[in-house]
Amino acid sequence: MSFDLTAMLQDWEYKPGQVVARRFQGKDGEKIQLRVDLGILQMNALGRPDGRKPLGHESWYHVYRRRMEQAPAAADGADPDFVLGSEECGRLQQEAIQYHHRYICFFQLGDHEAVERDCARNLEVFGFVDRFAESDELSWSVVQFTPQLLMMRTRARGAACLERGDRDGAMAAIETGLEELAEFHREHDREEQIEQCGEVLSLRGWLDELRTRPPQNELERLRFALAEAIRIEDYETAARVRDQLRRLQASET
Repeated sequence: MSFDLTAMLQDWEYKPGQVVARRFQGKDGEKIQLRVDLGILQMNALGRPDGRKPLGHESWYHVYRRRMEQAPAAADGADPDFVLGSEECGRLQQEAIQYHHRYICFFQLGDHEAVERDCARNLEVFGFVDRFAESDELSWSVVQFTPQLLMMRTRARGAACLERGDRDGAMAAIETGLEELAEFHREHDREEQIEQCGEVLSLRGWLDELRTRPPQNELERLRFALAEAIRIEDYETAARVRDQLRRLQASET
């Protein structure tokens, strides 16, 4: 058996600045591979990306959540007597990075549902850390990555809408994502960062592009015309366009 990966790397070119990923069926389930400059990262498509089961659980998050659930309840009905120290937060952060790599791959592969799943998982972990970390510094070491996570989830939702020809839905998803980003910064007393946030600027740029881009097909053109007619309160035109839209959708089913 040869451990040299040279032939495999030569057959799969690394492209700087691009996410190059592929998925395939392995001996023990579906796998995702990500080409990086020095090699290849391989992940399971389900469960913890590296396939490990800490203490027999799906992830360290499941381990700590179980401990929290078993901790004695506080006398005043507040959070249970449970805290996450530096070791626990470090494990959760490293684990979240694995899921980050995987949802980036899923996005490049066009599996928007899987992106949503992994983003939801990491957001749940971030909320758990924010609630139980023993210090604000420890909490922020993990929670600071929330904006990037919200942006990726928004991009997945918007891209899924565009694949269905629903530009209005994509723009609504982006606007919701921008609201979530603003709320995050307000909750963490960083309101002055909203206008400088890279994720906010990225989503705003995408939203501006969608607002000015010509419709790509007849379905999108009609949806755009309907939204514009409603915006200017031209309800006669809106009714006519809505009828055209219904006929087109019926012909495609």
